[in-house]
Amino acid sequence: IDRAAPLPGALSPRNANYSIDVRLDHASRTLTGREVITWRNVSTRATSELRFHLYYNAFKNARSTWMRERRLAGRVRTASVSPDDWGWIEVSAVRLLTGETTPVDLSSQRAYIAPDDGNREDQTVLQVPLPAPIQPGETVNVEVSWNSKIPHTFSRTGAIGSYYFVAQWFPKIGVLEDTGWNCHQFHAGTEFYADYGVYDVRMTVPKAWVLGASGRERTRRDNADNTSTFTYHAEDVHDFAWTVSPDYIERRARFEHPTLPAVEMRLLLQPEHAAQADRHFEATRTALRYYGEWFGAYPYGHITIIDPAWQSGAGGMEYPTLFTAGSRWMAPARVTQPEHVTVHEAGHQFWYAIVGNNEFEQAWLDEGFNTFSTARAIEANPADRVNYYARRYFGGFVPYVFRDIPLSREVDGNGLSGYRASAKSDALSTPSYEYFPATGGGLSYDKTALWLHTLERYLGWPTLRRVMATHFDRWKFRHPKPEDFFATLNEVSGRDMTWFVDQVYRSSNVFDYGVESISVEPARGPGYVDHNGKIELEPTGDPASLTRSTVIVRRYGEAVFPVDVLVRFTNGEKVRERWNGRDRWTAFSYERKAGVADVVVDPDQVLLLDINRTNNSCTTVPMAAPAARKWSLKWMLWLQDALATYGFFV
Repeated sequence: IDRAAPLPGALSPRNANYSIDVRLDHASRTLTGREVITWRNVSTRATSELRFHLYYNAFKNARSTWMRERRLAGRVRTASVSPDDWGWIEVSAVRLLTGETTPVDLSSQRAYIAPDDGNREDQTVLQVPLPAPIQPGETVNVEVSWNSKIPHTFSRTGAIGSYYFVAQWFPKIGVLEDTGWNCHQFHAGTEFYADYGVYDVRMTVPKAWVLGASGRERTRRDNADNTSTFTYHAEDVHDFAWTVSPDYIERRARFEHPTLPAVEMRLLLQPEHAAQADRHFEATRTALRYYGEWFGAYPYGHITIIDPAWQSGAGGMEYPTLFTAGSRWMAPARVTQPEHVTVHEAGHQFWYAIVGNNEFEQAWLDEGFNTFSTARAIEANPADRVNYYARRYFGGFVPYVFRDIPLSREVDGNGLSGYRASAKSDALSTPSYEYFPATGGGLSYDKTALWLHTLERYLGWPTLRRVMATHFDRWKFRHPKPEDFFATLNEVSGRDMTWFVDQVYRSSNVFDYGVESISVEPARGPGYVDHNGKIELEPTGDPASLTRSTVIVRRYGEAVFPVDVLVRFTNGEKVRERWNGRDRWTAFSYERKAGVADVVVDPDQVLLLDINRTNNSCTTVPMAAPAARKWSLKWMLWLQDALATYGFFV
């Protein structure tokens, strides 16, 4: 029995359903909430307890695991956090609703646990024992009441002034797998994991404030106490986030496509960014179009785009049917914001919201897939291409005069520099929450994007697209494991790619191929010749061969990949050699009229994981001018940008 299969007429199993009532008190920056969770055990094992995530307790004090890990990464200084900046969530009651008798109060048995690191100060996981085990296939209704203090923004949730972005805000049940509860503590380097369900959420907020949330608005009611209650409904989602502010302006548009379902787009925008509305919509269309054409259709029919308040720290985050973008006041057409972050976060609706991998343990299955997909979608849309890569390489503004500088997704779009910095820190197979501090991005995002792009060039885009589309179709509204994707890769490509997976996933070995040396010498060297018993010194060898060239190429890294070696001679002739790359080095020798002019290892740049491309080529002919011109233009561009920024503020 596949208990995790979609229910009849639904897209997902809908085994974790929430009915939530919550009230925001702006004066105290607090939430008061009550929820009823209808949870079905879709695993093969019985459970005698329930486990809940209490994410806000990561921001309760400096002793939580999240805060400790942030300090190790050098990303937060708790001494600068004011007492009012902290946030917390406190569960006041847990009851088992039986439907026929008085609810069973489970509150006295609840306890905080730290299943990952044993940190007794961490209160982000709540364990609640049950009076009787819940068997596979059984359903229970659990009522939870809580209060919480909304923090000043940590990890893209919280408040600043009258702007609220409320994410990971309610007691959230973990995922019961066949091996037991998967309910990790909140870690600084990873995100979330939950089952799919239906959410009915009623949010009471100050009257006349603008609210946006996951799902669709069903009702809006003004109350006598100068508040308004919004009711939202979301189906087949694994999370729910919302935002409210008196300052939002609302814009609406529509995504339409000949072969994909239409999508209603709602944008909540900061007033100072009103002129950027069309840019947010067009970038969202880019993601919906290309991801839909390549992998599968966006199924929800609606999407909400949030332009977060300045200094809110809430930008660039994904939630089902809703995401936060990010822009700035001065964003002329040649600047990358808001396009790059909008495409990326809209893309997470596919690799995160629809395909629901475990972000605690395998963050790369969505972050890396989405980084690769984002860069490819932007490359497919010429209007976005220059701005996106310029942002990743130069950090922002690209003057019009330099618009033709070649910027590539294989380097800038895939984050090669980020990968280089953390290439050896961990194997990708290490659970993401156990990565060495501050290195997860270089692995989950950049390394994965690079090896996917390497596969694109090795197998061809049509093949890789089929692999990813098949994975999307098989695992939408389910929880794939790495092995599921690798099995699909082998099946759809028709090749056993285990040798590659072992290196990029199960190992931290790096790829590095290069040219060690080129030697060119006369082929007719001096030698002794016997003329009827008279020994004389004279040139030897084939008179038709004027030079002997020897090229030595080397594998400097531990990882192995087949590469081509392109050899060009001084008369313009070329030879392409195929090297399996397994030995530490190999030599190619030539006797020709012309000597070797230059050599390039991996001339088509198939192996984008090569951590040092500066050693991939070597020449015997001076060619400094093009390289000097390329790098001087890049540094001049950076300097001009810096000076222009400095001049503006001065």
